[in-house]
Amino acid sequence: MKSHRLKLKHLIMGVAMAAFFLTSIGSVWGGYRMNIDSIKENTLETNRVYAQKLASTADSYLNEAFQILGYSADQVRTKMDDEQVLNQETERLRLQNQMFNSVVITNAKGLVLSVSPPSIEIKGEILTSIGAKEALAKKTPIISKPYEAMTGRLIIFISHPIFSESNEYLGMIAGTIYLKEPNAFKTLLGEHYSKDGSYVYVVDSDGRVIYHQDPSRINDIVTKNKVVQAVTSGKDGAQLVENTKGVKMLAGYSAVASTGWGVVAQKPLEVALAPSFDRVQEVIIKSVPLMFVSIIIVLWAAARIANPLQQLASLTEESLDKKNVEGLKSVSGWYFEAYSLKNALVRSLSFLHGQVSFFKDQSTVDPLTGITNRRTMDSMLAEWLASKVPHVIILLDLDHFKSVNDTYGHAVGDKVLQFLARQMESVAREGDVCCRYGGEEFVILLPNTTIEEATLVAEQLRKTLADTVSPCGRPITLSAGIAAYPAMAHTTEALIEAADDALYLAKQEGRNQVKVGVSKRNKKI
Repeated sequence: MKSHRLKLKHLIMGVAMAAFFLTSIGSVWGGYRMNIDSIKENTLETNRVYAQKLASTADSYLNEAFQILGYSADQVRTKMDDEQVLNQETERLRLQNQMFNSVVITNAKGLVLSVSPPSIEIKGEILTSIGAKEALAKKTPIISKPYEAMTGRLIIFISHPIFSESNEYLGMIAGTIYLKEPNAFKTLLGEHYSKDGSYVYVVDSDGRVIYHQDPSRINDIVTKNKVVQAVTSGKDGAQLVENTKGVKMLAGYSAVASTGWGVVAQKPLEVALAPSFDRVQEVIIKSVPLMFVSIIIVLWAAARIANPLQQLASLTEESLDKKNVEGLKSVSGWYFEAYSLKNALVRSLSFLHGQVSFFKDQSTVDPLTGITNRRTMDSMLAEWLASKVPHVIILLDLDHFKSVNDTYGHAVGDKVLQFLARQMESVAREGDVCCRYGGEEFVILLPNTTIEEATLVAEQLRKTLADTVSPCGRPITLSAGIAAYPAMAHTTEALIEAADDALYLAKQEGRNQVKVGVSKRNKKI
């Protein structure tokens, strides 16, 4: 009769094709993912190094600003009353390297003695801005936090005190940076702005934006940004972050050591990964011809190996039905792989029979003690009950076993349980079954046995145990309860309950003894 099932040839072809396509897709996908991960890592590292470089440049820039202001302070300290000299110095500082948007010199009370450019009409007025007050109070070189000046501009105030030769505080000389107008930061960082969405921004130690490509973002508080949280705590690094507009960015960041500011250089994740999509398309296009050639080769190879494999499959099925491994040994293959597969099947089937026997044994034996386990015990009792086989059970429990574990450890406790199992086997008669009931509780099943005979077995075990040094270094004792079917119970549950009650009584009356249970035949289960 012709079978309607798939031919082995078709299965091999199908599996080979599926494996080919899955491998191809997996390779492309794996390559794509590796490319993405590589791009992410490279972009993050590039941005980190770039941010670190900019932070170092900004730090050098600010230190240079202090040095320039300090030099000017030394030049004007003996000429604080010479308006012309002061005006020349403020003008020189402002125009020398475009470091400051404006420059001002005040006396010790904050009165403006000179300002550049002159268009800022604050000369002769006392500065009351936050930055000025802080500088006048501290009398040390400072960089202020961003604030709104008397002119209404958002500025950063960089100042240096002026002291006389006798160390008398005379006032200060300060440069300002207008954060929302062309400024030193824009000169320093603005040229790095990229039209692909990459940009650099700077925050102060409070997480306030003091430079951004978008002027409207300046003075924003961005402390919820994880990168800002990291950089304002003095850390350098790089990570994937989502900005306030919900755009995922690959950001590198670095702290400006002298001020606690942070420089962040970031690039949109989508922009960074765009080249990887083009590469995947290119790989797929170039792989198409090779894929067709590979498919033809796979189909031809599958057809060539199908016939001997089909024969081998048929013989294997017959061998399984007849349990005749020797039949497989007579199969010969015209190529090495078929011959190797035949040998592998012979070995596998032989091994399988051995493993079946092994696992059958394993399923019935307690792994710690090597005696019959609870599941097999229950099965045997159910079988004896169904067959009305009279039997007695001895339920026994080691006395004070918890103290053995607590005193000597669980490893010794396990050895004690194994020791007990061996002693049980030594007193058991032919036909008796030694079982582990659970924990330190054990059972001996005695088919076709009287209560008197079971009592003798239990007493022999108890005395042997009490007179023998156990693995914990001293003898141990046991308590036991005995119950018989059908004399005391008509169900397995009632039988075990009767033995358990007897065991409890043995422990209650001082342990190291054997008690016989009472009838449970009238108890309803």
